[in-house]
Amino acid sequence: MQSVRFISRSAPPRPQGEVYRRYDPRIRRMLSFRIADPVSDAERFTRWMNDPRVEYFWEQSGSLEVQIAYLERQLTSKHAFPLIGCFDDRPFSYFEIYWAAEDRIGRHYSWQPFDRGLHLLVGEQQWRGAHYVQSWLRGVTHYLLLNEPRTQRTVLEPRTDNQRLFRHLEPAGYRTIKEFDFPHKRSRMVMADRHHFFTEVGL
Repeated sequence: MQSVRFISRSAPPRPQGEVYRRYDPRIRRMLSFRIADPVSDAERFTRWMNDPRVEYFWEQSGSLEVQIAYLERQLTSKHAFPLIGCFDDRPFSYFEIYWAAEDRIGRHYSWQPFDRGLHLLVGEQQWRGAHYVQSWLRGVTHYLLLNEPRTQRTVLEPRTDNQRLFRHLEPAGYRTIKEFDFPHKRSRMVMADRHHFFTEVGL
């Protein structure tokens, strides 16, 4: 496997503000993604991270100050950035978008320079239904492929016991590549391919 490294790539400018907006007629909701704000999103993000359901998978509970510092680190990262997902402009989820080659996952597979990865959580209970998951999962994959035309693959590495998420991944275009171990968890690597997403999955 290739090692984690910093890739010299001509990439899109670092995003600001709202980055994606699309009406989903299947659920009659407007889906949008925007860059997280460590001021206006701090209390909400802290509540999400201290939700037992989220904490079980993220292992990142902590005070308001801890969560603000975390968001600020993501906003200044050279290989990642944080997004807030909204339905009808109401925040419901958090996403971290990253270049896979520079992330820890880069040690575990043969990456391509423009592979994009994703960490995620849904913080609001009312938006955890299957029909909503398909909307935002396809939407965020769509955004990643539009944001950088050279991105041919998107990857996730959920814990192997996150069975609720796995039920939704294949319909959204993700296939299992393998299982492997991080120091803190057993993970399953899943991947979506640009051609398959646009020709077989869609929105």
